[in-house]
Amino acid sequence: MASIIQRKKRFIVIYQYDDENGKRKQKWETFKTHDEAKRRKSEIEYRQELGKLVVPKCHTLEELLKEYVTLYGKTTWSISAYQSNTGLIKHYIAPVIGDLKITEITPRILEKYYQQLLKMKAVPKCTDKKNSKKETLVGHGTVKKVHSLLRSCFNQAMKWELMERNPASLATVPKKEPEKRDIWDAETLFHALDVCEDPELKLAINLAFACSLRIGELLGLTWDCVDVTEKSIEEGKAYIFVNKELQRVSKSIMKTLDKKDVLRVFPEQKDKSSTVLVLKKPKTETSTRKIFLRRPWHICWSR
Repeated sequence: MASIIQRKKRFIVIYQYDDENGKRKQKWETFKTHDEAKRRKSEIEYRQELGKLVVPKCHTLEELLKEYVTLYGKTTWSISAYQSNTGLIKHYIAPVIGDLKITEITPRILEKYYQQLLKMKAVPKCTDKKNSKKETLVGHGTVKKVHSLLRSCFNQAMKWELMERNPASLATVPKKEPEKRDIWDAETLFHALDVCEDPELKLAINLAFACSLRIGELLGLTWDCVDVTEKSIEEGKAYIFVNKELQRVSKSIMKTLDKKDVLRVFPEQKDKSSTVLVLKKPKTETSTRKIFLRRPWHICWSR
């Protein structure tokens, strides 16, 4: 069994394990939140029941990343985060620096690696033949994601007493001047609504702008999360409640995570497809929210 104790603002999971020589030892792992500690406690007790509790013994970065994904990623990440992070490991980390010994990784090595990434060809995000022919380099945004992933991985390695310090916390990430994004102004929005002849698309445009909805949140709306009665509109209490989203996910990853956060799996349109449409919980807790539809942006609904 494992236990949790609190020391100031930290939560510590304490458990017993047998080392490589069969000697009984005690292990302490520190976490920032109680939820993280509870997840780790549950994982430890589950592995103890199976008789498979092993403290990680990793030598290379690739070995560490495999343990990190198994012990941390599967219990912490959402399906989309798991898909994104394992993709970063597969395409940009393991092939380039996966063979490095973790004891040899320094901030200087990581900074050289980040510069190297910016000169590499990016892996296409889609299978569309037209887009896959375009050769683009890895962007600064991807490098920043890689850095965040490695920093989190090395933090776990420190908790497992595999590393004495986190080299990513001292490494500098290459910066890029932010590009100004073109967005619609009010005049463009009103014009789009005026010329739109499809009532459902018009409603979607209106909702997306008025409620700052992502496309997945917009498509995931169901009537049980909508209150647009005449009384609610008159009293200024009409609202929508965002608590799920529509997303296309990998079947294999969904199976690996045991349909984590998935509320419904939709029927497949194509045979032998590697992905499937699902209705799932939002990525973060803060994404679950109630949005009031204030005038003049109240919406006229029809079923």
